[in-house]
Amino acid sequence: MTPIAWRRAEPQDAAALSILGGATFLASFAHDHPGAALVAHIRNAHGEAYYQAALADPAQTVLIGETPLGAPVGYVMMTPPDLPLPTDAARDLEIKRVYLLAGWQGGGHGDRVMALVEEEARRRGAQRLLLAVYPQNERARRFYARHGFVHVGELTFMVGDEPFRDLIYARTL
Repeated sequence: MTPIAWRRAEPQDAAALSILGGATFLASFAHDHPGAALVAHIRNAHGEAYYQAALADPAQTVLIGETPLGAPVGYVMMTPPDLPLPTDAARDLEIKRVYLLAGWQGGGHGDRVMALVEEEARRRGAQRLLLAVYPQNERARRFYARHGFVHVGELTFMVGDEPFRDLIYARTL
């Protein structure tokens, strides 16, 4: 399997993150999200402007994974928590997005991403990691459970007029 080199994303990576975010979201959810609403959601939530703003915000950290030739194949975004449960911005860190293209899933790449997330969380003084995961994404749920995350709540998000549910997981560092 082609190795992945991880680094902190920079402003010039916004376009690559937008393409990667849109592609992975589409691949993950096209099977059960309405088409037009899905495309509109991707344009908004994974648009280049979204990533430009995230990269300009010192409270957010984005790590991008690339092949040896520099092609983007994954990323992880860590933010102050924005979830419908009690949180403490001084001690909690949300893993907002973690995506790897299908060809790079497995082979230890996810474990490496989680090690990098933990390293960043500790650097920032976080004591708890939070994330939201789609209940039908069994593979991701097993992965998070293997890394010590437990179910602590739920949230509803909208894609167009259609509500979808996510499970909120937490892990104490």
